[in-house]
Amino acid sequence: MPDIGMAAAYLFRRPANLGAEFIRPAGGRCRCRRASMATVDPLRLPASTLGIAMRQDLTLQTMLLDQSPPFVPEAPEVMTVLVEVPPGDPGTPPHRHSGPVYGYVLEGEMIFELEGEPERVIRAGEAFWEPGGDVIHYQTANNLPSTWLRLVVVMIMVPGEPMLRLVDPEELERRRDRRAPRPS
Repeated sequence: MPDIGMAAAYLFRRPANLGAEFIRPAGGRCRCRRASMATVDPLRLPASTLGIAMRQDLTLQTMLLDQSPPFVPEAPEVMTVLVEVPPGDPGTPPHRHSGPVYGYVLEGEMIFELEGEPERVIRAGEAFWEPGGDVIHYQTANNLPSTWLRLVVVMIMVPGEPMLRLVDPEELERRRDRRAPRPS
């Protein structure tokens, strides 16, 4: 086989109705070495790897989060948002999203709490997700008193609905048994 490093170990496939599917070798870390055309016979490679074989740089891809959403709204809208929370700020009050949300913390630390789960701290360089739908998102607070929290989120939303809806106090009271015990 031609020396194309890990390029043969994974490819992007595009099933007709599923979008792109990422295939990675065992271990989770994807390493793609792109070989020069001098070491590869392009006639022996599948068409999908030709772009890989034509470049001479080294690209590393690290899986940050691999989570299938519990549902995807029909004909979804997708929004990517940069969220910036001031130092020590409690963030958005309890709310919910119409669909799944995936995020990555760029700077700072976030106190993150979903209904039925204990609060946890997510630090810069870490990814998170929430299922959306009926699940209440209690906290997206900045855990640090002197540093801004910056995160990027990708929201998969029901068309025409707002990206988040605040939960009223009466509903919070009715569902208080679903909230995990608070830290002391």
